[in-house]
Amino acid sequence: MTRKPGLVLGLAGAALLLTAACSVGQAAVTGGGAEPAGSAALASNRAKVLFLGDCIAVAESQALAAAAGAGDFAFESIAAEGGGNVVGPFADEQWQELPGKIASAKPSVVVYQISTFDWGTEQEQEAAYHRLVNTVADAGAKLVFVTMPPIEPDDFYQPHMADMDRTTSVARRVADASAGKATLLDASAVWGNAYQQFRDGKPDRSSDGIHICPQSAARFTAWLLAALTGLVPGLTSAPAESWANTGWSADRHFQGC
Repeated sequence: MTRKPGLVLGLAGAALLLTAACSVGQAAVTGGGAEPAGSAALASNRAKVLFLGDCIAVAESQALAAAAGAGDFAFESIAAEGGGNVVGPFADEQWQELPGKIASAKPSVVVYQISTFDWGTEQEQEAAYHRLVNTVADAGAKLVFVTMPPIEPDDFYQPHMADMDRTTSVARRVADASAGKATLLDASAVWGNAYQQFRDGKPDRSSDGIHICPQSAARFTAWLLAALTGLVPGLTSAPAESWANTGWSADRHFQGC
């Protein structure tokens, strides 16, 4: 797709089954000079944001990386297509590498966009979220849970909607019990409480009912950075006009827009 100018910001299992929702693979996006650990930039007081999540987060990362490039913070995404989850299908395999990835990134804050694959019982979800809080704390960072956007479930997601609907309350309970190690941001201000394909006459969510479009990625980025500015010392974001229309909206992860 071509770049869409004038993005509206508004509020400034089996592996084959997983590929039905997101293609399998790892997507790493860096922005704002996310230099290797030990560089002079990361040794300074400049904040670094590490972003985790699923294919929705991969798309959001395109706008976040552009905003980091225009602002004064470092950004790295290890969001993953085909999962990115800390509980549910293939989570055990992901946990084998996740602590090392978080530690090596040396983040100031880790943002976890709750994954649409965080399936499991309430007890399993709570245990996984506690584990993530402690893993991030061990790396010297704070964890920020961000609620997932509402979806219009297809046959793939429908059996797991109860699990997905529960994630917000579980993450909030874990954050409240974390003694300041974690917090939860409710992104309903960005997405609304129900899937909405168009907003202000423009595509906002993918026609597949799951993914996002550049307009909503930009709105999410502006909202998230405003929230993080109040939570993370040293994080300075740039005005949306400096990053919203810089070409990232042509990325292949924006489908059905």
